[in-house]
Amino acid sequence: MSSSRWTTWAWMLLLPGCAMGWPKQSSSATSDIRNCTISPPFLPPSVTDTSAQLNALRQRMQFYNISAYIIPATDAHMSEYIAERDARLAWISGFTGSAGTGVVTTKKAGLWTDSRYWTQAERQMDCNWELQKIVWTDSIGEWLLQEIPAGENIGLDPFLFSIDLWNSYARVLQGSSRILVPIEDNLVDLVWGMQRPPSPTSEIYLLPETFTGSTWQEKVSGIRRQMEQHSRSPTAVLLSALEETAWLFNLRGDDISYNPVFYSYALLTTSDISLFVDRSRLSAEALQSLSAQCPGPLCVQVKEYDQVRARVQTYAQGDVRVWIGTEYTTYGLYRVIPQDKLLESSYSPVMTTKAVKNTKEQTLLRAAHVRDAVAVIQYLLWLEKNVPKGSVDEFSGARYVDKLRREKEHCKGASFETISASGLNAALAHYSPSNVSSRKLSVDEMYLSDSGGQYLDGTTDITRTVHWGDPTPFQKEAYTRVLMGNIDLTRLVFPSETSGRMVEAFARRALWEVGLNYGHGTGHGIGNFLSVHEWPVGFQSNNVPLVKGMFTSIEPGYYQEGEFGIRIEDVALVVEAQTKHGVGEKAYLTFEVLSLVPYDRNLIDISFLSEDQIQYLNTYYETIRQRVGPELQRRQLEEEYEWLRRNTQPFSRGTLVAASLGTLAITSLVSALLPDRQA
Repeated sequence: MSSSRWTTWAWMLLLPGCAMGWPKQSSSATSDIRNCTISPPFLPPSVTDTSAQLNALRQRMQFYNISAYIIPATDAHMSEYIAERDARLAWISGFTGSAGTGVVTTKKAGLWTDSRYWTQAERQMDCNWELQKIVWTDSIGEWLLQEIPAGENIGLDPFLFSIDLWNSYARVLQGSSRILVPIEDNLVDLVWGMQRPPSPTSEIYLLPETFTGSTWQEKVSGIRRQMEQHSRSPTAVLLSALEETAWLFNLRGDDISYNPVFYSYALLTTSDISLFVDRSRLSAEALQSLSAQCPGPLCVQVKEYDQVRARVQTYAQGDVRVWIGTEYTTYGLYRVIPQDKLLESSYSPVMTTKAVKNTKEQTLLRAAHVRDAVAVIQYLLWLEKNVPKGSVDEFSGARYVDKLRREKEHCKGASFETISASGLNAALAHYSPSNVSSRKLSVDEMYLSDSGGQYLDGTTDITRTVHWGDPTPFQKEAYTRVLMGNIDLTRLVFPSETSGRMVEAFARRALWEVGLNYGHGTGHGIGNFLSVHEWPVGFQSNNVPLVKGMFTSIEPGYYQEGEFGIRIEDVALVVEAQTKHGVGEKAYLTFEVLSLVPYDRNLIDISFLSEDQIQYLNTYYETIRQRVGPELQRRQLEEEYEWLRRNTQPFSRGTLVAASLGTLAITSLVSALLPDRQA
């Protein structure tokens, strides 16, 4: 929907009509979307020609006697974000989204991904590939049953599939006479050959004690206590997720863009510790830390990365029981451990312990969010001044907010590729601009900025959606309802150990009431200078119950295809709630928002908000002034301080209309009177 300029009386007359029925969804522009139904097919410049890769892969498949090959978008550690050398699905298909599965048969190729990436897939894949808009493993299995004759083999790399995922495929194919074959030689790697990016060589370093919640020796001792207290008495814990080893040993690296992790495994037993990593990459300080108490039970034996399978297989031959997390352990490692020597849980004790931040870790994350708020406020002010001039596009905006963060103390860079999306591009939940295809930001369109930083004391992630002109009544109501969902979930009081899945509907309720929704999750855990998407915290069915000390994002949204997108994301800490009646031993919990940037007043229709929601906003804004205001003044950012003061004024039903009408005038005046300067 294109923006229109409304007078106050026209807006009031149209509001009842908008409440009765939403505008029809317009067709999105198709000039950048492939069209395989015409001859010759239309392929935009962003498409990758995959004919050569597919032909070479099919030759390898023939050699290994398989009729289909399954290619996931992950690595041997089940990482969500992966290094370029592990981007096998992207190389074979052209699709670069972070979630997806490819299947190649002798005649067809299909890609399965969720709604966040459908448009992106249509922009990037050529007509060799079919897009399947269903993400469940069962749908892939059913497709395979249709395409692959009985008696033929389906191959996959067992080191790229978790135990749960392998079992899901095996269940779907059971009794069908199609055979699931583990092939340890990755066929895509064989075809990729010398063009595949090399293994990382950068230094793996020790995180300074100032930025750790506890020493690695204390962490190891705590995990061993959990092993001793477990009813099945495990003798070892196998760690496969990269953030597990990074957190446990207080080490960091940069093997994956935006994620300070490094390729590694660990085997922690009751008497010794093995870290499987490229020893030559460990800094002298890191090696000294790991070996400071050698010999002994707190001595870390450093072994080569590729020795993990042999070591686990040898260890499992003894009188032992190995505790694994099935979500992150690959089938390739799982199958070398006898079934009677396994202790399985969805997540390892390291993963669940890491999810609950201690007091020091909470303090570190709070401090990181104050500095991060300064960067975002600088960015929003810069946009207000420069967008009306027509001098900002999506790409330059993304680079500028990244630059502002890098200037802050303890910042090591962005925590993910910045999402900077204007107008219809914002309807793509995970759109990121490039320097060759980037829309100009306009005062007549909504703009969505989703960005974050990696600081030594914490990881941040925040989304703000803004409009510098006259948003339509529909846009304002949609934005306000997204904000209502954010507030309703944040204010919720619930018993400790409640599943996030049980409460996430509160973030959707205001949208559901008028027939709107969003297609992504409501939130995810976040680390202390680790992954921006830190499992197992969140609001999905396979997340762990919420307890005090967890950090999660809260990020409802709404996306009108071909027109605009809205998301409001804050990082929140799970804290104990102050309830009127304290009955029983189980505490009641709520959320405390740590993101400290005000929402766009120009998009808020206060008539939809309850008195409690207005009071919450006013309290939140007072917190922002108290925490961020002094930091802006300390840095002598007087213009940013004035912006903060202006945008955190208390809400009241009588003043909002005047404030909304004045926003554009104030912006224009500031742009005219104040000279440009670097923040």
